[in-house]
Amino acid sequence: MIGKRLFDIVVAFAVLALMWPIFLLIALAVRLDSPGPGFFRQERVGRHGRVFRIHKFRTMTAGPIRGGGDLTLRDDPRITRTGARLRHWKIDELPQFIDVLVGHMSLVGPRPEMPRYVAMYPPAVRDKVLSVRPGITDLASIAFRNESALLAADADPERVYVEKILPRKLDYYVRYVEERSFRRDLAILWLTAKALLE
Repeated sequence: MIGKRLFDIVVAFAVLALMWPIFLLIALAVRLDSPGPGFFRQERVGRHGRVFRIHKFRTMTAGPIRGGGDLTLRDDPRITRTGARLRHWKIDELPQFIDVLVGHMSLVGPRPEMPRYVAMYPPAVRDKVLSVRPGITDLASIAFRNESALLAADADPERVYVEKILPRKLDYYVRYVEERSFRRDLAILWLTAKALLE
């Protein structure tokens, strides 16, 4: 979809051009709050199964803490004070406009997962979901805004994610791929903005 890609480039370039001073201030605040870099990068699986490193503001302590895993729970002790504020407003996701600009991601699309979770996708679902660029936002992101709380409520958050949350997310992802359109993308962006302001 050439129109979608052009829209992604224009919006990502505009956001980065206008907000780069704010990005630097946020990165500085992150570094002043806890030792380590201002940004965080992690391997995710993109279109056609290509692995890329996603950009985020760092919201957790740079060093590993015993018991810490890939999933982030509500009140996770690894989350810094600044990180908690960034996560609440989803500001930590803003650097992903870099990933949109370079072509690894889109504004709207299935959220990119870590390789070990993508390996759990049923083959037919995996092929469909990975046929499009992953996005900064989608309907699953809106539906599971409280994911960290859901995970924290169970003694086995990994099981909850794999058996209950991930399958529901995949349903959203497949539906997006099958029904995607520019108008639908605009609607999802609007719903995302509303959810962030609630």
